[in-house]
Amino acid sequence: MELSTTAGLWLAVILSGLYHGLNPGMGWPLAVSSALFERRRSALWPALGALSIGHFAAMLGILLPFSIMTLLVDYQREIRIGAGLIVIAMGLYLAITRRHPRFLARIPPHRLALWSFLVALAHGAALMLVPVYLGLCAVEELDTGHRAASALMDTTLLALSVAALHTVAMIGSGGALAFAVYRWLGLQFLSRSWFDLELVWAFSLILVGVIGVWTAY
Repeated sequence: MELSTTAGLWLAVILSGLYHGLNPGMGWPLAVSSALFERRRSALWPALGALSIGHFAAMLGILLPFSIMTLLVDYQREIRIGAGLIVIAMGLYLAITRRHPRFLARIPPHRLALWSFLVALAHGAALMLVPVYLGLCAVEELDTGHRAASALMDTTLLALSVAALHTVAMIGSGGALAFAVYRWLGLQFLSRSWFDLELVWAFSLILVGVIGVWTAY
């Protein structure tokens, strides 16, 4: 791939992480509530750490199977198109239903890592990275000998890198917002400025899926 294309895909990984972090649905308000409940600012960090662990695990849970599937070089194009269509379907489902899975509300607040893992799967956050990740792999552009020797290692390490970079961006933006709300803005910010990103989120999934299918062609 051209350097500009690769850089653009990595930028997409970072920007999607920042977007996920700012979305209240990814959990930063829970970190604020944890700090307020315990009445100490230091409680923010364990809560944000638990959220990042769960989000990272969800990214890997989705990306690693696709990293193995990229070894099927003969079906690389079909896999990328299929992944894009799945992302589009997830976006359409969220746009139509506009409902949060009820089981997420039953998870105790002290299990933030588990909650973060499940919400990243339920909202399609991990799924959104798949078309970007498959574009970064570009297995079909490698020669046969190199592909046979290192494809598995390369794609697995790439999946880890994408998940890690995305999670750092996610927890960075979400953590900054959580800290600002706790330290300066207060709970009034949440009540007055709360914004519903559910429909925007659904359309962003559809957009990423369409771009993934288009680039596969």
